Amino acid sequence: MKRCDFVLETASPAETQAWGARLAGLLAGGDAVALVGELGAGKTAFVQGLARGLGIRAAVTSPTFILANQYRTPAGRLLHHVDCYRLSDAAAEMWDVGLGDLFAGDDIVAIEWADRVAALLPDEYLEIGFSYLDENRRRICFSGHGGRFVGIVEQLARYGDSIAVS
Repeated sequence: MKRCDFVLETASPAETQAWGARLAGLLAGGDAVALVGELGAGKTAFVQGLARGLGIRAAVTSPTFILANQYRTPAGRLLHHVDCYRLSDAAAEMWDVGLGDLFAGDDIVAIEWADRVAALLPDEYLEIGFSYLDENRRRICFSGHGGRFVGIVEQLARYGDSIAVS
């Protein structure tokens, strides 16, 4: 999980969220988003933007202690927000709770600390790596695994600096 097809830097949590919202418009049912990176690097902020872009108005919080949160979009699809940080044997424990079943549905699955469950990820998914640069700035690396996700990364790269932070 180290390849990087498109890299950007954000200067604030709001800008990180704006990129998440932009991605939401490119995702379809059944898509998996694997988020990796150090603690505090922006994974949850990105998912907050993703949720906003999907039309979810509920407060999106990290599911670190409960493993997964679900949020319903206005269209009825679910965003499953999964966090594997606190699991001692993440792959086995997430297998037991049915992570693989989430990929079979028509919902969107965003997994924080996805590198801990790499063996459970579907064949095609979007990987997003986060690096902490300073208190506000983050480096975000997008990698597409599978043709559809390579195309999504190419679309994100074309957006470049056109993201409007609101």
